[in-house]
Amino acid sequence: MRRPLAPPPMNGPRYNEFIQSQKVRVIDHEGENLGVMYTREAIEQAAEVGLDLVEVSPNADPPVAKFLDVGKFKYEAQKKANQARKTQKTQDIKEIKMRPNIDDHDYETKMKKVNEFIEDGDKVKITMRFRGRELSHGQLGMAVLRRVADETAEIAKIEAHPRMEGRQMLMVLSPK
Repeated sequence: MRRPLAPPPMNGPRYNEFIQSQKVRVIDHEGENLGVMYTREAIEQAAEVGLDLVEVSPNADPPVAKFLDVGKFKYEAQKKANQARKTQKTQDIKEIKMRPNIDDHDYETKMKKVNEFIEDGDKVKITMRFRGRELSHGQLGMAVLRRVADETAEIAKIEAHPRMEGRQMLMVLSPK
């Protein structure tokens, strides 16, 4: 009586009897190319060495399979994925708030932060807030935002051009 097959692996590579192709290109445990052979025959050869036949490139024609230990292969793939996730940089949106009649020193301080954020690889949303009568002088806010864009032209590009949203004007810069 044949033992029932385990369900096919949902995640990770197909191995041994779960390989669906009839023929595979086989690479042994030492990295030698054994050529194209029937899957059944390759599984038997892998079992003789005490390893599994693991499909490493299923989209090739014929698929490429290696003699490997499945558990070790999955473990190393998981470690690689975790390491990649750890080192990847997510891009945040940092916000700098200004007023249309900003003083020179305040402007320079805020520009230092803008440059710092852009060099770190983050996007910067610059919000120009208008209060009271300042709202009727939108050109002053636009002039400040234009000045910001000119000063950061070498390291950043304008992702969203200045636009009014209620009582504030917004502009988004992203690293080049």
